[in-house]
Amino acid sequence: MPIELPDEVEPVDVKLPDEVELDGAELDGAELDEQVAFDINDFPGGARGAIEAVLMVIDEPVTEMAMASALELPIEDVAGHLHALAADYDLGNRGFTIKEIAGGWRIYSRPEYAPVVAKFLLDGQHARLTQAALETLAVIAYRQPISRGRVGAVRGVNVDGVFRTLLTRGLIEVRSLPGNDVAAEGENGATLYGTTSYFLQRLGLRSLNDLPALAPYLPEVDVLDELAAFQRDGRA
Repeated sequence: MPIELPDEVEPVDVKLPDEVELDGAELDGAELDEQVAFDINDFPGGARGAIEAVLMVIDEPVTEMAMASALELPIEDVAGHLHALAADYDLGNRGFTIKEIAGGWRIYSRPEYAPVVAKFLLDGQHARLTQAALETLAVIAYRQPISRGRVGAVRGVNVDGVFRTLLTRGLIEVRSLPGNDVAAEGENGATLYGTTSYFLQRLGLRSLNDLPALAPYLPEVDVLDELAAFQRDGRA
């Protein structure tokens, strides 16, 4: 029996799913939008405005490499913008500036306004380190990594309480062995300590190499010889 075919075939509406699976990965419109990179020049302030926005939200210095990666800019461009911003703030006599401290950049209040800032933050309270804490911190800074017992021997007093204060303030830390979190050990298996990046920030230093040289403040050689002789005689 012959089969009659219709003269016209009605079109069939095919609805595609909102999400399309490609090689096992599902992509929807929202995910595609998130993958679109921004153009730094589309922002009102351009690259410098974007850098300022980032500097306003960080709580520790950010490196030029990290900034360049986030803003999708060459490191040289980021460094140039940072130095230009610092110069603009200086020329404008702003109450703040940006400085390269502890290997990164951060916004700081200008030193000239230290009395105002201190009065606002402390409100009459004194939060300075004691002389004993400052002396202990100096020994650690110049002799690190160093054990607690060694610091006590240099100062001639027990430093356990001072160490607790410096650790609580975040100025010193236990030094770890390279590649893991195990504490480094000095003579007799003693734990070693060193200063932190926060210490560099508080002192306004880029690195430990910026610490002032001790030589100008040391006694003359003949004075040291006399002290050594006095100690020998005292023990004799």
